[in-house]
This record gives sequence, structure tokens and C-alpha cells, in this order.
Amino acid sequence: MKNKKKYMMAIGQLGLLALTQVLSGYAYSEDGVSQSEITIGGVMDLEGRSSGLGLGMKAGIEAALKNQTISGKKIRFVTLDDSYNPVKTSASTKALVDQKVFLFAGNVGTPTAKVSLPILEHHNIPAIGFFTGAGLLRANNPNVINYRASYVQETKAVIESALKNGVKPEGICAYVQNDAYGMAGIKGIRKALSNTSASGSVVATLDQIINMKGDRPKRNGMGPVGVYARNTFTARAGYDSLKAWEKKQGTSCRLIVTVGAYASISRFIAYAKSKNEAWVYSAVSFTGAGNLAESLKKFGVRDKVIMTQVVPLQDSDLAIVKDARRDLGKDYGYVSQEGYIVGKLLLHGLQQLQQKEKKQEKVVVSTTGKSKKHGKSSKSGNASDIHKNEVSAARGNKPITRDNLMAALRGHKFNLGGLEMDFTDDNQGSDLVVLTTLSKGQWVPLKKTNWNVLLEQRIAQAN
Repeated sequence: MKNKKKYMMAIGQLGLLALTQVLSGYAYSEDGVSQSEITIGGVMDLEGRSSGLGLGMKAGIEAALKNQTISGKKIRFVTLDDSYNPVKTSASTKALVDQKVFLFAGNVGTPTAKVSLPILEHHNIPAIGFFTGAGLLRANNPNVINYRASYVQETKAVIESALKNGVKPEGICAYVQNDAYGMAGIKGIRKALSNTSASGSVVATLDQIINMKGDRPKRNGMGPVGVYARNTFTARAGYDSLKAWEKKQGTSCRLIVTVGAYASISRFIAYAKSKNEAWVYSAVSFTGAGNLAESLKKFGVRDKVIMTQVVPLQDSDLAIVKDARRDLGKDYGYVSQEGYIVGKLLLHGLQQLQQKEKKQEKVVVSTTGKSKKHGKSSKSGNASDIHKNEVSAARGNKPITRDNLMAALRGHKFNLGGLEMDFTDDNQGSDLVVLTTLSKGQWVPLKKTNWNVLLEQRIAQAN
């Protein structure tokens, strides 16, 4: 009898061991999640002409995730270069998918996202905090979470500010990258002008420019828009397009809304400056505040440029900004700050799963059907009862899976070190847009007095 009892107990223990192994395998069966780490992937320009953006996002995310653990697992951020080239983006994305990363975070660019998103969607891999404000990430895709405001919001903000400070609708022009990124900016301009006294023909022309098909359609010479090819520095064709528009309409551009990469935009501004143009320039956040300022400095431009930011000002007292300044040190800037916020956003979602796991681990189902906390005596009589208890507890767990992570973020409001996130009605957490202007090489808040100075100086310069 004793031998039979020992035998049954041994069988029960073996069964429990097997069940534990099965459940353990189930808990870590999600790609990118092992018993020791969670692997996050990112594809960005680390070696190309816009590498300042990729390196900034990478530094920010790494700083936010450094020394952080979720349920005892380290978080590893693996990045590959695409040099802001969609062909390389496709290859690098597929390579990380093959490495079985848990999700992608911080990817840089719109034309690159246009290539990577279908790949991620095919494999049901989430995309979190990509560095782009394009509409293609804002279609409420269940596997996409955005931190930042859209390009439409950015361009709308600067145009509305210009109109309030004396710039007429016919004085709004644009210089943009000839791809999906640039067209996202033109859509914002169109939206802002559609509610003004701008002629219907101007809005119709913008629609025509936006709807042109092909890789690099001939958009120059059509309206108040000049374009340049991605990863090129030649500004003359786009400049000539704007001058032709001025001549045709008998008017002058006052504000040039630029939507492009910092190296190309700085060269365009420098070229127009050499022509003594009385233009005020604006740039969207993707251009990269620090990189644009440094690039403009090389051409002797240290002021008279406006830029929209989608993160708090660098001297903000918000806890998340203070933490970013501390953790990033010499790498701190507007782009790396956005990377830091994205890293903390991702970490917040993962921590919600960790908290749920901790709460559920405290409860074990007893043989009487009542719950008991660990550490209390159990009246389970045999190994079979133990099996039932373990199965019931395991079924209640919320493992670290892609679906559980997205559920922890979508539909919720929360605070990241003083920065409010709201995912209750869409997949974009923040609508923050801050207008800044370049003054003596530094970005400072844009005020009404700045507009007066900008417009007066440009007119004086032209005369």
C-alpha cells in the first residue's frame, strides 16, 4: 500500500513537472519573448544622409529601456540600418522578422514605413512609436501605436499661426520631398487652406499634386509647391518651381512650409538665401531640430526659421523630460527625447502585463473551489488536485504576448512622467504641437513678436 502511494505520488510529480514545462513553453511561445529577455526590433537610418534621426531615436529608446526588466526578463533593442532607403527597409525588416523579434519600435520615415508596415501586418507584429506623422499609420490599424502628432496637425498649426499674424493664404507655399512623406505635408497645407480665402483653383491644384502616381512624378511647375527627390541635395528645380508660381500668379510666397530631411532642407534654405529671397521658412519635427540647426549653421543661417516640435520643450519641468536629460546626457535633443518617450510608452505597456501577472500569481485555486494566497496551507489531498490547481492558476495568467500588450495600451489614458497619453479614440497618444523659432542657433518658443520680426526682416532683406 505504501509502495502504491509512493508510486502514485511519483507519477503525480512527473505529471506536474511535464505540465509545468508545457505551460512554461506556452508562456514563452510568442516570438521575441524567452525566459530571460524580450527582444524589440527597429529599422532606421543609422549610416545614411539622415542618420542623425536614426541615431537619435536609437539612443532615446535605449536610454529609456536601460536596466529595465519585465517579469525578470531583460529588454533588448536590436536595430538594423536602412539608410532611409525603402529597398533596404524591406530587407532589414524581413531580417528582423526572421530573428523573431517581439515588435518593432522607433522606425524612422514615411516611405520606409510604407514598405515595412505590410510586412509587419502579414506577420501580425506590432509597430510602436514610429518616427513619422504620416496618415498611413493613423488609419487605426489595431497593430499600430503612435506617440506623436500627425504632419497634418503640424503644418496646420504653423499655417494657422502665420495667417493670424498677417500672412495671406496666397503667400503660403511649400518645398517638400517628392514622396509619401512630402505629400503628407501637402495634405496638411491643403486642409489648412481649404477653410480660408484661398482660391478654389489653388486647393484643386494641391489635390492634383497629391494624387499624382508613380515613384517620382513631375510635381514641379504645377502650383505653389517645389519638390526634390529623396536623399538628394539639389534645390534648384524646386526653387525654380516656386519662382515660376510667383511670376504666374503675380504674388510672392511669404511662408515656405518645408517637409523633408534636414540635409536637403538646409541646402534649399541656403540656396534661397543666396538669391536674397524674402521668405520665412518652417519645418516639421521629422526634419530633426538639432540636425537642422547644425546643418543651417554651416551655411550661416542661425535664425529666421520656424519649426514645429511634437515633444515638450527641452527646458520643460516635466519629469519625463528631466529623466531624458539625465539619462541621455550629451545625446539629449528633440529627436532622442522622442525616442525616450517611445521607449517609456513601450515600457508602460509591458509593465501593465507584469502587474497583472504578479496579482494573478498570488492566487491559487484550492480543492474546495475557494481561492487562497500563496504561503497559506492547502488541503489538497493528492497530486491530481495539485494538477488542477496549477492548471486553473495558469489559465488565469496574462502572458507577455503581442495581443495583450496592444490591449494594455489601446483604449486607455495614462501619464508618462507628466506627459498625457490618450488612446481612447484612436491609435495616437499625443496631439502636442509646439511652435519654435531658430534664434542665434537655438530653438526658442515662437511668439507674436517673433512673427513680426521674421516678416519685417525678410521684407527688409528683399529690399
